[in-house]
Amino acid sequence: QMPHQGRPAPFTQPWRSLGEPQAPFSLPAPRWPVECEVIQERIEHIEWVPPKPEPFCPPMGPEQALYTLGEEQGTVVYHSSPALQGSCFTRARVGGAPGPLSSPAAPLEGPQDTTLLFESRFESGNLQKAIKVGPYEYVLMLRPDLYTAKHTQWFYFRVQNTRQEPLYRFTIANMAKPKSLYGQGLRPLLYSQRDAQSRGIGWRRVGTDVCYYRGSAGEPAMFRLSWTVRFPHDGDTCFFAACYPYTYSDLRRYLRALAADPARSRHCTVQPLCRSLAGNTVYLLTITGPGGTAGKRAVVASARVHPGESGGSWAMRGFLDFLLSAHEDAQLLRRLFVFKVVPMLNPDGVVVGNSRCSLAGRDPNRAYGKALPGSFPAVWHLRAMVQRVLAEREVVLYCDFHGHSRKNNVFVYGCDAGGDGAGTRLRQRVFPLMLSKNAPDKFSFSSCKYRVQKSKEGTGRVSMWRLGVSHSYTLEVAFSGSTLGGRSSHFSVEDLESLGHLLCDTLLDFCDPVPAKVGLDPAQGAPVPLDHGDTSSVPQLQQCLVEVDVLLQRQMGREPGSGGSWSDVSPSELES
Repeated sequence: QMPHQGRPAPFTQPWRSLGEPQAPFSLPAPRWPVECEVIQERIEHIEWVPPKPEPFCPPMGPEQALYTLGEEQGTVVYHSSPALQGSCFTRARVGGAPGPLSSPAAPLEGPQDTTLLFESRFESGNLQKAIKVGPYEYVLMLRPDLYTAKHTQWFYFRVQNTRQEPLYRFTIANMAKPKSLYGQGLRPLLYSQRDAQSRGIGWRRVGTDVCYYRGSAGEPAMFRLSWTVRFPHDGDTCFFAACYPYTYSDLRRYLRALAADPARSRHCTVQPLCRSLAGNTVYLLTITGPGGTAGKRAVVASARVHPGESGGSWAMRGFLDFLLSAHEDAQLLRRLFVFKVVPMLNPDGVVVGNSRCSLAGRDPNRAYGKALPGSFPAVWHLRAMVQRVLAEREVVLYCDFHGHSRKNNVFVYGCDAGGDGAGTRLRQRVFPLMLSKNAPDKFSFSSCKYRVQKSKEGTGRVSMWRLGVSHSYTLEVAFSGSTLGGRSSHFSVEDLESLGHLLCDTLLDFCDPVPAKVGLDPAQGAPVPLDHGDTSSVPQLQQCLVEVDVLLQRQMGREPGSGGSWSDVSPSELES
């Protein structure tokens, strides 16, 4: 079923069939709701990996929060709030609101005026208001997800007119969640344009006295995130963000580069899965090796159903980079499987800087069970596509890439309803166990959960499992970083991308056709063992099944081999 509501797709054919030369890949500008003002400047950031891991900061308790003047005692220096016509989305256009832009920032009174100039009317930007409450102190308000009054979490905004000497304090006064990794050492990200241009330095963790605490009384309760920072230069243009931004335009530049690369594009077709409510294309990538798709099992992956979880896009990029590479394991994966990948399920939410919702004003990851193509097109078309794939082949794995704001490390949510046999329930836990062995400094097996709660029936993970995908997971990547393997540091972009590679590695361990890892002998096209160094450390299926069984028995307080089974114990009891 091609794009709903009669909207023509920008291209109705894949840009080529596997193995044929590709047609040029067009990049129309993103479409925005007509209420949104958008500045003309193109915002782009260089990629950079810090030379050493960036440690968590010592968390401050709420009692240590420095007193901040109330908003009512300050001066509003920035206010950008889309004039939403009614409570629901009506139409979109390239470039957002027509006509001249308003001036949401207060003008400077002269060269001595040290007021910061704020801006957030760019792709994925989110800042609604800035109130100056002291010479170098600002209270900030985030914009709720469009057409809702809630979900304030993601932030991404620009400041200009910086001074190097003073210590600035910023307090975001309307964070929505009672708990946050900012209370456990997470620090905000800063990008200095001058450092990027002169020293090649990109996004870095900054902030001292980072504090997360309940704000004023009242319902619904609002929470405050506060930090202090010194800017690296006078007169610089800087950005703050909750996580490394990855915009819809970033994805489309990636796809354009992929189309222009003959080596990688031979393994991949790109098609429109559908159009979003605003008319932005939701892309579907099909990746496989030579010899067609006959007899191959399928793997389905998706990301960015929640727009504020940008770490999921960096992990997805690592996944695609590895799958499309010349690495022997990547060649083998393409020979064994057909991969169906939707790298950005909610492009509208990403474009406008939402945290959780689409332009329907609801969370698309609760809509799989009852989604209508007119309200949640990407979710509806993804589910329909998986149903079509299941009709012709086994789907061995579904993985939906997310970010997590309250727990450190990387972990998964799986599906164990308790009614299956012990073998099936064990296998649900084997893939995460293998991933923890392949990524011991990032992935926490003990943080994984498998209960299928009633409130989660509308998620992609549970919906795909109910359709018949035997191993269906939500991959959760902390906004912060890792506390494992001697680390206590933030994830870099490189860490996030490595998760995609490690996921591919684990898929091979999980589905290995023979006990040793195998690759392709280019001369004969026949499987040969790959040299992975010490193969005794390679986690294998049987070994991991035994290990999970032992772990579950210990969890129930039984000694392995003592008789008795955990298989009649419900998932909720196991997890308590």
